[in-house]
Amino acid sequence: QVQLVESGGGLVQAGGSLRLSCAASGRTISNYAMGWFRQSPGKEREFVVSISRGGGMTSYADFVKGRFTISRDIAKNTVYLQMNTLKPEDTAVYYCGGKLTPSSLSTWSTARNTDFWGRGTQVTVSS
Repeated sequence: QVQLVESGGGLVQAGGSLRLSCAASGRTISNYAMGWFRQSPGKEREFVVSISRGGGMTSYADFVKGRFTISRDIAKNTVYLQMNTLKPEDTAVYYCGGKLTPSSLSTWSTARNTDFWGRGTQVTVSS
């Protein structure tokens, strides 16, 4: 079983940057596609970005393209989310998740298909 712990959230002004980390333990995440989702109060958890278990494919939500970048470090068993040019509407709890996929190039984009989650980290962007 994989345990995920997110960190790096906080309060930042609009236009600023944050780097989120998702540290895994229990098992290597090299066998899983990994991703980031977010959830605001009163809203469903929404897809942000995912990366294939091989690292060769990524999938981004349109609203973060060109601003956010996902990466993974197999040696550190960690996934990162670099967030630039943050906007107030990016305010949410950000969750790291993983999914067992049939192909090393597969990604996914639906929260209900996620196999395991971290507890989340709060990101607040002030205007």
